[in-house]
Amino acid sequence: MDSNYKEVSTRENYGSIKKCSWMPFIKQFLVCSGVWTIYFTLGMATGAPTVFIPQLRKEANSTEAVSEEMESWLSSVIGYGGIPWVFLLPVFTEFIGRKIPFIILCVNSLVAYVVFYCSTNTTHILISEIMQGMAQTGAHTILPVIITEYTSVKYRGIFLTIKSASFFWGIWASNAIGTFYYWKNIGIFAFVCSAFTVTVLIWPESPYWLATKGRFDECTASYRWLKGYDKESEEELEYLINSQKEYRKCHADDKTTWRWRLNNFGKTLLCAEFYKPVLLCMLMMSLNNLSGKIVFSMYAINIIKKITDSESIAYKGMLVLDGVTVLGMYVGCLLANFLRRRTQLLVASTLGMIFLYVISLYLYLVKQSIISENNILSIALLIMFSVTISCGPIIMTTSIYGELIPLQFKSSAMFVMGLFSDILMATVLKVSPFIFRVFGFHGACLFYGISVSICVLILFKYLPETKDKSLQEIECYFKDKSKDEMKELMDLKKSEQNKSVP
Repeated sequence: MDSNYKEVSTRENYGSIKKCSWMPFIKQFLVCSGVWTIYFTLGMATGAPTVFIPQLRKEANSTEAVSEEMESWLSSVIGYGGIPWVFLLPVFTEFIGRKIPFIILCVNSLVAYVVFYCSTNTTHILISEIMQGMAQTGAHTILPVIITEYTSVKYRGIFLTIKSASFFWGIWASNAIGTFYYWKNIGIFAFVCSAFTVTVLIWPESPYWLATKGRFDECTASYRWLKGYDKESEEELEYLINSQKEYRKCHADDKTTWRWRLNNFGKTLLCAEFYKPVLLCMLMMSLNNLSGKIVFSMYAINIIKKITDSESIAYKGMLVLDGVTVLGMYVGCLLANFLRRRTQLLVASTLGMIFLYVISLYLYLVKQSIISENNILSIALLIMFSVTISCGPIIMTTSIYGELIPLQFKSSAMFVMGLFSDILMATVLKVSPFIFRVFGFHGACLFYGISVSICVLILFKYLPETKDKSLQEIECYFKDKSKDEMKELMDLKKSEQNKSVP
């Protein structure tokens, strides 16, 4: 299809464009707010077991109302429930676009919270949590893609920051509701929030997806609806259309059978440019999950109650830790403006590792009656641990992940990382009660500390710095290019920067 692209920023309409320069931000904010809502409600679903399990046990006046086995399943099944969607969502995203899969995800979330509210036993709740697995997978696949493709470069950073924080805001909201009100109110509040995603009906389809399918007229209309008509946007649109035309021309004779796709995927897995950055990303995800932060959020009441021997302090401590986690993420985003990404990730992770060892030693000494337990000190140590991990692995993992993977491997990486992330998070949450029971909380902290130590040492050796580097430079790092080629890239980058300076 021929493009209907043409310059529109003429003298006649320039004044009206300038007056409406804020409209692209409003429209992009509208799109992203729907994505943030899914992250928020996913956080509510993730945090809900922390508060509804104690309530169910208290109602029945028996811990057998929710067995330890069922407790571990309720806390971890979201991850396992997302595994089938790892295979389906990338396919939907590739062949039918971004908008329709997002609509399916929103409807699924609404239905899941209806099931949650109408639940009369733990089996019904388990079904609702399994249904939320689609949102869990979407958080690693389609949702980041939507934010990236629907937003301008100048807004993308802050929108991605809000995305990361929205999930933990959801956990905090769920825990706060469950602390002061009946647990089914979580379902009501989450349903109302999910209803906001009806705004997806006025979204256009992603201009990038439309361009890859050769639908350039629709791509032009969608791009201008989202990003306006200013000179910079028009240049980006022209480059997008021309590059996709060139790509389609070069690959016009490629076979696209399923056999060819599987064969191509197999070759991709063996490509150094793919598996090296993917392995580093898997290591960062392992660091994030094996740090124990998500485990501490999910089992916060049990952990703090065991440490302090006080149920009231456990609930208050849980809410404080959730709030501090979100605050730590914003502090980390502020630090990211001044520190290198690799430095921030490794330093924050190392500090978190130190606090894990300190907490482990402290709890061991308390258990051996060598020192007496201090509630304030216990909460303070957990707070400092939460802040350091929030500043590092929680916010930096997704940022570095997006920069490490070459553009041509995004789809394959989406599948591999989604599958790995779902299985890893679910398994860590599932086996954590067993670790607590067998090794105690001091042993669990020691296990998490050792895990973080191993991940940090490997990342220190192999993780490259990505801040202020072009994607070509990062890609060349994994291609193991010669120093002369790297120097040529650096010289080219400097010359481009000099040209941009008036």
